[in-house]
Amino acid sequence: MLLLGSAVIIPLLKKPLGRRFEFGILGVLGISIIFAILELDNVLRESSYSYIFGSYSRGIGIEFIVDEFSALMTLVVLVLAILIVLYSFRDLEHEIHSSRIKGYYTLVFLMLFSLIGMIFTNDIFNLYVFVELLSLTSVAIIAIKNTKDSLYASMKYLIMGTIGSVTVLMGSALIYMVTGHLNMTLINAEISQVWEQYPINILLAMGFILTGFGIKAAMFPLHNWLPDAHSSAPTPSSALLSGLVVKGYVFSMAKLIYRVVGKDISADIGITRFIIIFAVMGMIMGSVFALSQRDIKRRLAYSSVAQIGYIFLGLALATELGISSALFHVISHAFMKTALFLSAGSIIFLTGIRDVRKLDGIAYEMPITMIVFAIGAIGMIGIPGTSGFMSKWYLGLAVLDAGYPELLIVILLSSFLNALYYMPIIISAFIAEHPDRSYAPEGTCSPLPMRISMAIVAAGSLLIGFFPNIVMDIIKLAVPTFVGL
Repeated sequence: MLLLGSAVIIPLLKKPLGRRFEFGILGVLGISIIFAILELDNVLRESSYSYIFGSYSRGIGIEFIVDEFSALMTLVVLVLAILIVLYSFRDLEHEIHSSRIKGYYTLVFLMLFSLIGMIFTNDIFNLYVFVELLSLTSVAIIAIKNTKDSLYASMKYLIMGTIGSVTVLMGSALIYMVTGHLNMTLINAEISQVWEQYPINILLAMGFILTGFGIKAAMFPLHNWLPDAHSSAPTPSSALLSGLVVKGYVFSMAKLIYRVVGKDISADIGITRFIIIFAVMGMIMGSVFALSQRDIKRRLAYSSVAQIGYIFLGLALATELGISSALFHVISHAFMKTALFLSAGSIIFLTGIRDVRKLDGIAYEMPITMIVFAIGAIGMIGIPGTSGFMSKWYLGLAVLDAGYPELLIVILLSSFLNALYYMPIIISAFIAEHPDRSYAPEGTCSPLPMRISMAIVAAGSLLIGFFPNIVMDIIKLAVPTFVGL
């Protein structure tokens, strides 16, 4: 409610905004982080709990479930959000008109509100409402740049997102038709009783839902909105979309597969086999497409398609280790991709360079920026010491445990392709001869807020890489109840 209240208050503020406005935004997010830490601590000590609004019964009222992973995911969302917002205070001065600043942060708070609502809700229609709000705010933070490319990308995203929303709603309606419930817990209890009576209804429902969330989560081959959206949006928007928003849709799909339909019925329908096929295609083809991109933000966008494939592969294994590895990579990728987009944005902010072939020797002029980029990139490749390595390590163990050794080859091949499009950038930036350049008047040093944000995000990725149990121990507590294993 603090985030929603802030979104209502911001448009009422008078100009000029100034530093007090920035401190106010950071203060709201900081207080939200404190609440999230207390919530996580309480759940770890006491166990998960549910809250039903209005003191109604579970079948009537809207229920939120706060468990170990949802509390952890909320904390990660808020921590990355405050760092992206801190970065945005200087970056947006160059990306959007000053008259749109208030509108931008209003959208960000609405986005965070809806994203956290998606994480906690245990009601499929309430989930749809949050999905719609998240989709509309996502479109708006792309279009707010008001350039030809951003308006085209936002319209494309809106059309695709609308198709996704309609299919999710149709699937939810079919589930309600055969169970008579909107609450996920009650649906799960009922669906096992009616599964044999209405197999076609449930099959169609999950087909609609998977298609809808597949579009929104950029699952290959439903990803074609993502490269345009991420590359043309303001850098903070790109970081929010790739690092946080897409993960909300992935988490929602996981809840519908395992909390609503259930592991056994999902396997009988063939959902998990279907997802494995498209996850593998995404892991390979996302990287292949990234290889051909010269624009640095488009390369990062296609990389996200491949990384989403890793997450879906873990979820589709339908084992405790597989789902744990997928949820671990949700958090790991959030840190790595945020680091990459923020550092790429810093390069564009200072030099205007977007072509990856023109970054020779840039690390000599922008060492912090390129170190952060390198940390994110080697994490994506899977170099030991990074969170990305631990993600692939856990996923590799999971595919072997599930009896799919051939998928380990796919993981290794995808990692090799990741190296092909990330390592040339790192090598040319740190080793190639330094050519003469004409930089922006600000010089070659990013503003302090941008440097602080990038450094903390990169440090977070390394921290998870060296101490993965910080995250994995919490995930292991959550997974058995999350999927009913």
